[in-house]
Amino acid sequence: MFIGQFSHSLDDKGRLIIPSKFREELGREFVVAKAYDDCLYAYTNAEWEKFVSQYENIDERSKDERDFRRYFIGTASAVEMDRQGRFLIPSYLRDAAGIRDDVMIVGIGRKLEIWSAENWNRFNGPEQMAAIREKVYDDKNAEEHVAK
Repeated sequence: MFIGQFSHSLDDKGRLIIPSKFREELGREFVVAKAYDDCLYAYTNAEWEKFVSQYENIDERSKDERDFRRYFIGTASAVEMDRQGRFLIPSYLRDAAGIRDDVMIVGIGRKLEIWSAENWNRFNGPEQMAAIREKVYDDKNAEEHVAK
């Protein structure tokens, strides 16, 4: 399971270092794809296969289902980590997530999220977290979930 967050920077070739804590579980070869938010997902090959298998038998008559498959599967990229733990993020994926230099790698369970530091800070600020808490928990339960 991937948990925690790590700050890194892209090198001049667009490569990113995967934190050593995540390397073994992620594997030498893995998949990077666009995410719902302004970030990327990194899946192990096994998790990617599980994800893709859900969409193998979509209704081709449904534009929404075709678009969904194009968005995630059609824009994904199989990548390979080198001996130093780096991998190249394709430029079209860097552009899609606004990744230029400083990056946050966030473990969210069965996959990683890769954010530009700017997008991560905007998404992960105290005001945003308060709004999320209010949406997820009712007012009474929200107080129980506030970090002390």
